[in-house]
Amino acid sequence: MNDPLGAIFTASPTLVTWALVYIVVQRLGELVHASRNTRRLLGEGGQEHGADHYHYFIFLHSAWIAVIALLVDPQHEISPAMLALFVGTQILRIWTLASIGRWWTTRIISAPHFDRVKRGPYKYISHPNYLVVVLEIAIVPLMLGLPWVALVFSVLNAILLRHRIRIENAVLGERG
Repeated sequence: MNDPLGAIFTASPTLVTWALVYIVVQRLGELVHASRNTRRLLGEGGQEHGADHYHYFIFLHSAWIAVIALLVDPQHEISPAMLALFVGTQILRIWTLASIGRWWTTRIISAPHFDRVKRGPYKYISHPNYLVVVLEIAIVPLMLGLPWVALVFSVLNAILLRHRIRIENAVLGERG
């Protein structure tokens, strides 16, 4: 990469620029949607579990986006195969969020009277949204020519997810 650090902020918009804009807008939209659902679920008697690690996820995702934005070459040519993988991941995300509906949040909120979702991708995998995030954290940097970013953030995400999934499985196990 011959461009200076943060070249994406000064270059004319490219497909790379629009991909990053999409990711940022999507993440912010998810946080707003999740916040609404969290407030509603807590108001319906839900309890939050594992709140101690939540801020690490926010930091990880923010750092992932920031590092990509600082290091990416805005002129990088995105391969059609990588773009197809990214789009496929987004389709899985939409299916996942549509399937979990009102229960989706970025936090672990549960109560004995809350339904456990068993439709859509949840019929086949316990944590499809985590699969989406795992894929996305690897695919986006690879798509943008930043393989070491994919590796470093995938390892960090795996460490956090291991802890979170343990907590979430314990909470879901209580509900059957």
